[in-house]
Formats: sequence, C-alpha cells, structure tokens
Amino acid sequence: MKWQRIDTIVGVLVAAVLLIGGGLSWQAYQRQQAFEQMGSMMGMDSSVGAMHGTNPVWYVLGTLFVSAVIGGGYLLIRNDLTDTAVPDDTQAKTGSQTLPETDNPPEEAAQSNGAINPESQPQARVLDLLPDDERRILEPVLSSPGITQIELRDRSDFSKSKVSQTVSALEKRGLLYRERQGRTYRIYPSDDLQENQA
Repeated sequence: MKWQRIDTIVGVLVAAVLLIGGGLSWQAYQRQQAFEQMGSMMGMDSSVGAMHGTNPVWYVLGTLFVSAVIGGGYLLIRNDLTDTAVPDDTQAKTGSQTLPETDNPPEEAAQSNGAINPESQPQARVLDLLPDDERRILEPVLSSPGITQIELRDRSDFSKSKVSQTVSALEKRGLLYRERQGRTYRIYPSDDLQENQA
C-alpha cells in the first residue's frame, strides 16, 4: 500500500472538516450577532439571538470532535495495519540477495560477490529475512541479551505498544523469549538463534 498517499488523503479530509466547520462556526457567529443587534434595536431581550440558531460554540466543538475522531481513528488503524503488514519490497530484497549459481564453493562465491554466506553467518541471514521493524527489535536483543523492554523501546525508537507487539510476534515465531522483571520484561534471543550466532 502507498501509506503516504493514504496519509495525504486523510490529512486533506481532516483539513476539509476543519475548514467547513470553521466556516459554519463563523456563519453561526455572524447570524447570532445580527439577531442580537436586531433585538437591541427593537428593544427586545438579548436572548433573541439564542433562539434563532445554533450557538457557534457547538459548531466549533463538533468540528474538533469529528476531526479528532477521523484523525485519531486513522492513526490507530494505521498502526495496527503497519504492524501486521509485510512490506512489498521485502520479497524483492530477499530475492536479490540470493547467491548466483556458480562452480565456486559457497565461501568463495560470497567473498567474490560481497554477499553474506548463510552457513558462516546465520545471524545475518535471519536478520536479512525479517522486515525492518522486526530487525530493529531483534538486533539490540542479539547484541545485548537480557535487554529490558524499556531499553529496547529507546534503542529502536518505537512506541511502547509497537515494541510490545513486535516482541510478541517474534516470541511466537521462536526467535526470542521474555522473562518478567518487576514491571517490565528482560528479552533474550532464543536458544536456537544463540547457537547459530555462536
């Protein structure tokens, strides 16, 4: 999906709601002022303006509410969709990183092409196959086993929920595991991944 295009569409929609709501608020304010002036000229009570139309404050509050619902709802949905969606270009990346078939042994082919030899560096191979957000979570865990989830959030520059969801997904696939420590977790690479790393 083209997230930038969807972001732009939602941004334009929120801006349109704000503009329309601002216009309606301004019209209601002018209408209220006109009725109040008319009431004062006729010697009537100033409550005449309130009887003839909606108070402009309601338009302002309604506009802010609708734009917050659209913008906030989209941000919540977008975060959920981007967490579960796999980028389309990961298949192209993994396909382009495969070694061409040659008569050379794998080590020589990897050295001559500058590519990674999966047998000699299994950790790098695993990281290459993961999407960018999962890689940004797994790399600090591999370099610092036992890292807390709070430290991981700081290193990856993700939100608390994004780190939690990504760690849960990696844990379900058996790439890491968590141990509770107080109000947070310590995160370790799985035994298989550690053996491959060593």
